[in-house]
Amino acid sequence: MLYSKVIGEGKPLIILHGFLGMSDNWKTLGTEFSTWGFQLHLLDLRNHGRSLHSNDFSYPIMAADVAQYCAAHKLQNIILLGHSMGGKVAMELACTQPNLVEKLIIADIGVKYYPAHHQEILEGLNAIDFSINSDRSAFDDLLKSYIPDFGTRQFLLKNIYRKTATEFAFRFNLKILTEKYNEIGVALPFNYTFNKEVLFLRGSKSNYILQSDWNGILAHFPKAKLEEIKNAGHWLHAENPFDFSNSMQLFLT
Repeated sequence: MLYSKVIGEGKPLIILHGFLGMSDNWKTLGTEFSTWGFQLHLLDLRNHGRSLHSNDFSYPIMAADVAQYCAAHKLQNIILLGHSMGGKVAMELACTQPNLVEKLIIADIGVKYYPAHHQEILEGLNAIDFSINSDRSAFDDLLKSYIPDFGTRQFLLKNIYRKTATEFAFRFNLKILTEKYNEIGVALPFNYTFNKEVLFLRGSKSNYILQSDWNGILAHFPKAKLEEIKNAGHWLHAENPFDFSNSMQLFLT
């Protein structure tokens, strides 16, 4: 069973984080969304956060995990929000189990194939040796040569926790995420469709959803609409939470 944080009462709204993320990344926005009359379910996808570590890792498997979670918690007619990798999981679930999903929100990811582009991040994370490095400043110093951006490093360092009094570890399953990284880029199967309302949100500074991608998106999601979040890149919900929340609220109400 997937680990989750549940906030509030009302109609179920499930949030799926991106690659190397976890449910904690959405705690602030999730709390805000709960004030709109929703019960927020912030999930850790498999091999991330506090959820199960497994050698099996693909979009169909992750979507099945979410479906199992919904069945165990008796959730129906859910609102499903997914960012990046979580958006691909959300699309997979909506297309394969449309009766479960009432509305779909996809944050800065399209339906197409994405070539590998996290190599330096994975190299940096794999360079950390917890038997040698023993404090967070040392981890950050090591990552600087691989990941110059401070915000990205801080995002990744949130996944380091104290496993024992003297030992640190990653919450995500770095070994499997490295070995099966190509699973993250796969395209949505060509015959998948979802004929309910879908909101795609893209960051104005992001290149994950291009204008040329839109016809391909509509082929899968004929009732989709696209909105741009200004002054935001791929982490649009963190970079411009005000506009992100406004777009969400208008779509949901």
